[in-house]
Amino acid sequence: MAEFSVNTAARIALVDITAEVNRALGRIGVTQGLCNLFVPHTTAAVIVTENWDPDVTADLLAHLQRLVPRDGAFRHAEGNSQAHILSAMLGVSLTIPVRGGALALGRWQGVMLAEFDGPRRRQVAVTVVETAK
Repeated sequence: MAEFSVNTAARIALVDITAEVNRALGRIGVTQGLCNLFVPHTTAAVIVTENWDPDVTADLLAHLQRLVPRDGAFRHAEGNSQAHILSAMLGVSLTIPVRGGALALGRWQGVMLAEFDGPRRRQVAVTVVETAK
């Protein structure tokens, strides 16, 4: 297992962490298997989405904020219910195949840390299960 930190700069943002995950895979040393990514936070998530055109991430964030508005009639006293709901909707973990020591992503895919209550310092845990070659 490996871990790394991500500093986010905005209240809501998508931060491309693909390169950091691949570096973590290099430290772990598994060349073929399944990589699980986990963020131990209730107001962040981890997703796979397009990482080439920034308009895709902007559109995604805009639509998520329309689906769950920040000023909803929430009971949670901290004022960050939107962040908790969005984190639960997108999820705090995902599993991606590893091939040749790197994530086996599609051509336009990248791994993003989804920040919904920033700016903050977030942790990402990378665990790999090696499969037969």
